[in-house]
Amino acid sequence: MDSPIANHSFDFIIVGGGIAGLRAALALAPAGRVLILTKAEATESNTGYAQGGIAAAMGADDSPSLHFEDTINAGAGLCDESAVRVLVEEGPRYVRELVEWGARFERDASGELMLGLEAAHSVRRILHAADATGREIGRALWQRVVTTSSAVTIEHALVTDLLVEHGAVVGVGYFDREGRRHTARGRAILLATGGAGHVYSDTTNPAVATGDGIALAFHAGARVVDLEFVQFHPTALKKAGAPRFLISEALRGEGARLINASGAAFMEKYHPSGDLAPRDVVARGIVREAEATGGEIFLTLAHMDAAHVRERFPTIAAMCAQAGIDIARDPIPVGPAAHYLMGGIDTDEWARTSVPGLYAAGETACTGVHGANRLASNSLLEGLVFGARAGIAMQQAPQAAVLKHDRVPGRPDAHAPMTDARSSAADLSIADIRALMWRSAGLFRTDAGVGEATRMLDSAWAGVRREIDMSKADPNVWRRYNLLTIARLIAHGALRRQESRGGHYREDYPQRDDLHWKVHVFDVESD
Repeated sequence: MDSPIANHSFDFIIVGGGIAGLRAALALAPAGRVLILTKAEATESNTGYAQGGIAAAMGADDSPSLHFEDTINAGAGLCDESAVRVLVEEGPRYVRELVEWGARFERDASGELMLGLEAAHSVRRILHAADATGREIGRALWQRVVTTSSAVTIEHALVTDLLVEHGAVVGVGYFDREGRRHTARGRAILLATGGAGHVYSDTTNPAVATGDGIALAFHAGARVVDLEFVQFHPTALKKAGAPRFLISEALRGEGARLINASGAAFMEKYHPSGDLAPRDVVARGIVREAEATGGEIFLTLAHMDAAHVRERFPTIAAMCAQAGIDIARDPIPVGPAAHYLMGGIDTDEWARTSVPGLYAAGETACTGVHGANRLASNSLLEGLVFGARAGIAMQQAPQAAVLKHDRVPGRPDAHAPMTDARSSAADLSIADIRALMWRSAGLFRTDAGVGEATRMLDSAWAGVRREIDMSKADPNVWRRYNLLTIARLIAHGALRRQESRGGHYREDYPQRDDLHWKVHVFDVESD
């Protein structure tokens, strides 16, 4: 799908090939020429790794208002209610559109859509395509995109910077797969680059999820917000020599149980909802139980019908089989891994950012729908709904998003200890960055740990920034620069938020503090 087109102008430019970018492309295609830039293969994105499903109020016992309540409850007091209403009210329409476009969701014997249950949902509302829902949605969308004559896709394009003129974004700079540098200009630019899981050493995300879109927006002067809120999925495969493969929450929704090394279920000790408690609670419960018992934690489906298990979860079954595990019979060793970033580029309900001409949708954006802790299977829905809305807004005259009343500015160095760490941090490798973030800004955070991370990251970031200023010709320098940028922003956000809420847990401030911290803290590049 590569194209020789470069250093040319388009009407619209989309960076990213997941659900948000593709849905926007379909909205934009009738209105002008669309350039889609993907970091790897066109089909490689976080969307394709979404196993569990897409949440929408489609059942007879469900409603948008009920979906709204569940989303708000999961968000730990920080959901943007107006954005959540957009999500739950428009979601069913866009999901039905996917069905009309050929997305093959599971159906029962009568032909009705099968709806699954996941943690913190009060009813069954998860549409799924076995355990590869994201891949199926991506297939359906790409199938439509490739038939549009106005859309051009360039694969293996590393977008490194946004072109800003007179305070507005007017294009992008990128390297092609051969390492040659190009620019492309457009009247509206959408960042749909996904999440930032690979800022951590342990993650369920694909290698392309390095927070590039957030770094691009930040360096272009856009607001980024809530970056301390990282969701650690409680159940990733945890076996030596095997990848940290996601073991979907849908297994627990269907009846799988978490057990300790003695075979005892334990989650009810940590939350009344047990195995279906909110993700942050389950993730911390797993770690604490492992520490208390001195043994591994497992997910078991052995009490369930083996044929049903293998039929319902074929992708997980196949991946675990490669690690020598029969998911229908054997206990699956699991542990938390970085999974989803609730924060991102600050946007309004039409995907507009604080910089005219720049839009963001999907995981790279922060609409506020997830608050401090995302409700399971709302991520694909967010990408679908706000990707479509971005496609509508990008056809209008560019304008900046209005600053919301509950946004407060944060100074990146406001709480950082004044210690010079240049000698130990200036040469941080990508592997060093990821290990540091997992150790110091991961599931459990403290002033000392996150303070160490900010000192080291600040020093390394300053060094690589000097390299960027001297030479913009090395793609690897840009990769490290972007990863350091997002790591630094997450760490500073975690250091200054002196409370525990949702995906952000401070051992030295274990309580939620609505009096001082029921706000969204944003950062803007100061120089």
